[in-house]
Formats: sequence, structure tokens, C-alpha cells
Amino acid sequence: MTKIAAIILNYNSSADCRKCVSYLKHQQGVELEIVIVDNCSRPEEADAARILAWEQGCTFIAADANRGYNAGNNVGLRHAAGLGCEYALIANPDMEFPQPGYVASLAAEMRKYPDVAVVGSDIVTPEGIHQNPMMRDGDWRNSFGWITAFFRKKKADTYDFIDNYHTTHQCHKVSGCCLLLRMSFIQSIGYFDERVFLYCEEAILSRQVERCGMTMHYIADAQAIHAHVKNEKGDPVARFRHWKHSRFIFIDNYSDDSRWGRMMAKLSMTAYVLTMTMLLRLKK
Repeated sequence: MTKIAAIILNYNSSADCRKCVSYLKHQQGVELEIVIVDNCSRPEEADAARILAWEQGCTFIAADANRGYNAGNNVGLRHAAGLGCEYALIANPDMEFPQPGYVASLAAEMRKYPDVAVVGSDIVTPEGIHQNPMMRDGDWRNSFGWITAFFRKKKADTYDFIDNYHTTHQCHKVSGCCLLLRMSFIQSIGYFDERVFLYCEEAILSRQVERCGMTMHYIADAQAIHAHVKNEKGDPVARFRHWKHSRFIFIDNYSDDSRWGRMMAKLSMTAYVLTMTMLLRLKK
């Protein structure tokens, strides 16, 4: 049986972690090593996660600093490499897995295709909004799409950047809230790019996969629930700053744009963040 590490990055989300672990404990057909990485939560939250790990027979690792999503998950991935795991499941604490064969389905897809580096599934919110698979990031011209987005009619079942979620196929990008990684791939690229603290991790991973000559697959029949609560994300202005910083890293290091194109993309992203920040302050 294939040994798979299931990595949960906790940041003040011990209650969600407990629910996520309970779902993972009911997964069938796989040997799961559940690893909870605490990303410098409040003391009481870190203690709760540590107790959960002890109660459920999981591995608990306390990060020495909160350097963001990628760096925190890398702590768990390096531990998985030491265990000799072939695959690793990255799962946000607020993920739920009602299908007992969910992880086994993703692993079967990866075993079937040796060139697949990442496998994602259908992911829905409690409201039924589909979050996978994502479209490929375009060039600098696409970076101005936010302007017309203000006037486009919103879809009822998904977001504008989501591709066909009805059928299984090779895709360009999947959500970072839940995905299965081939460990040999992630080790070969030196793990996730730790220059980003938050946001744009999916776009960067997508290009890393492409540059290695590997692929991503999306499975329509496997479904997980992303029980995310929007109003718990924190200060929206700070989030936009993080997003801008991460997007600039993507533009400079992973986009296919010329120097002029990168300059235009950055100009557009700066205008977008300024506009959204202004609207948020006016709303307050």
C-alpha cells in the first residue's frame, strides 16, 4: 500500500484541524501519515493542536516562525521526505472529505500517469461553489481583466477563473487548499517557493510543473468540501498587500512576459490593489 503523508498547516484553527483529522482517519485504501504543522499559532491554539495530534496518533511539528503558507507546508513536506513517502496530500484545516475513497482516488490517478506531478479534485464550498480546476494565468494583457470584471455578470456555480469542473482531464492549475503532490517532483524543485507569504501559490506551482515537463490532472468524481468562512480571513487591506507582493514575485520569476510586459502587469496589479483598497475604505 502506498504511503502518503497528509499535511495540515494549522494557524489558530485547532477546531477545524480536529474535524479535518476525523475525516482523514476514515479514508480507506491508503496508508496515511497525518502531519500537523503549527505555524506559530496563539499558545492555546498550538496546545490544542498538539493535544489533538497526541490523541489521534498524528505527528505534530511546531514551526520556528510563521513564514507563510508555502514555508509552513514545506516543514511537513521535508518530514514526509524523511519518512520515504511517495505522495503528500496538502490539506487546509477547513477541508472535509465525505468520500472515504477520496485520497485513494487521487493516488490511483497519480500512479496511472508517471508524468503527473499534481492531482486535484472537485472542491466545493458549503454553498455549492466549485473551486477547481483553475485556468492558466495569461500574459500581461490578462492582468487588466479586473477592470471588465466589475461589469461582468457573476456565475452562480463557480468563479470566472474556474475551468470545466464536470469532466476528468489534464488541467493547468488547481487550488492550493487541497492537492496531492508527487514527492519526487516537489523535492526536485526544492519544495514550494518560500518567497511568497500568502497567495499566488497555485500560479507559481503551475509554472513549476510546466517547467519540469510534467502535468497536473483534475478528477471530477472525487469531491471535497472547503468549509471556508469568508469573514474569518482578517484585515482585507493587509491581504491585498500580501497578494500584490506575491503577484510581483510570480510576474518577475514565473511569467512568460517580456520586460515591458512585466512592467505593464505590475502597473495593472498596483492599480487594482489601490482601487480595491480605496473601495474597502469607502465601504467602512
